[in-house]
Amino acid sequence: MDYTYTIIDSDAVSNLQLHAFLGEYGDFECVNTTSDPTDGLNDILKYSPDVVFINLNNDYASIFLMVTEIHQYVNELPILIGIASTKDYAYDAIKNGFFDYWLKPYNEFDIRKSLLKLRKRMPKEKAPDTLILKSYNDFQYLNTNDILYLKADNNTTEFFMKDGTIINAYKTLKTFENTLPNNFMRIHQSYIVNTSYVSRINFGKSICALKAVNENIPFSKSYRDNMENLKDLLSKNTLSNLN
Repeated sequence: MDYTYTIIDSDAVSNLQLHAFLGEYGDFECVNTTSDPTDGLNDILKYSPDVVFINLNNDYASIFLMVTEIHQYVNELPILIGIASTKDYAYDAIKNGFFDYWLKPYNEFDIRKSLLKLRKRMPKEKAPDTLILKSYNDFQYLNTNDILYLKADNNTTEFFMKDGTIINAYKTLKTFENTLPNNFMRIHQSYIVNTSYVSRINFGKSICALKAVNENIPFSKSYRDNMENLKDLLSKNTLSNLN
């Protein structure tokens, strides 16, 4: 499972550098980037990220007020890492419970030590690779890596597998939405897809194509934000981004 993070920083170049550093570790997923504390607070409450990177050079007083305000809405703060060009805000960051303080320009060795320390503090449990479908005394075990997508069929769910088989489960799609690993995403009232198999997203036609299956899966307007996030995530792993 990935560590999710958000960035509060108006410096686009700094953000790209940070994405590049974190991308080398393979288990950090960006959920959003904002430029000011107000939008940053909204992101924290909306996405519940594991880690928040905050540029303290940008209106640091408002940022520390935002950190204080977070306590009103959540029981557990995310990991806060301050970023600044000087050490001027380090004392205030420590007083406000920041996990670490990074100086710009970034030092790769310091970042590596900090992230290893973060992993030690927040060990991630590996999501189970096997899904159990139970019906009376019948137990069926599915390897989640072999599931292409799920489709709702009234009060039952159909699992479309990589080998072409279709397996029925006598539970609603909603039942599986929060059970499956993070690489499964709800894109429609009737569909959940394994994002590892997504090969194309067409926003004009509101469809996505999956590898190994010759059909398009629709996504609805109510789940468009999910598709935008998926597009951004998949784009980070491409060799080029041509218009």
